[in-house]
Amino acid sequence: MRNIGILLSGRGSNFVAIADSIATGRIPDARVAVVISNKADAPGIAIARQRGLEAQVIVSKGKAREDHDREVAASLKQYGVELVCLAGYMRLLSPWFVQQFPRRILNIHPSLLPAFPGLEAQEQAFAYGVKISGCTVHFVDEELDHGAIIVQKAVQVRDNDNERTLAARILEQEHIAYSEAINIVLDGNFEIVGRQMKNTDSEAP
Repeated sequence: MRNIGILLSGRGSNFVAIADSIATGRIPDARVAVVISNKADAPGIAIARQRGLEAQVIVSKGKAREDHDREVAASLKQYGVELVCLAGYMRLLSPWFVQQFPRRILNIHPSLLPAFPGLEAQEQAFAYGVKISGCTVHFVDEELDHGAIIVQKAVQVRDNDNERTLAARILEQEHIAYSEAINIVLDGNFEIVGRQMKNTDSEAP
């Protein structure tokens, strides 16, 4: 059984999707070992507790970034977490934290990276007039929305879309993509060459 740790700051809809995928067997041989939020009022923490999951609040306000990260890392290690999944975690991780979990931290971003990193991805997409947007699950490294790409899902931008409708359709694909990416990483049949993830499964076509 592989232990997954979830970091969130808000409602954590991707956390719910991951937990549902585990419960239904779409992510086999895994469990959510702990859910951690830097905000006490994060709805995702309440959801985790309702589901009977271990949920912790480690408040970040007023703390130096690395000091807070050390507290979070200590909790993740206490619960034997092998894979850290960011689900709307609105904090940049310190290089120290990233080094504690090399190629074991995943994030999902609502654009086809490297396009439109950072905040307001849909707003950026509309400003550029793109016809295709989507989402990206990637490894976390020391730079913002930068690590090697694991899974991407494309979403067509419709003529009658606005930022809200586009974000809603992208979110549907996020929930699918995250579970796919977790399975890929937990299976371990890959290598990173430069910026490319390559499948090393001998049975892969």
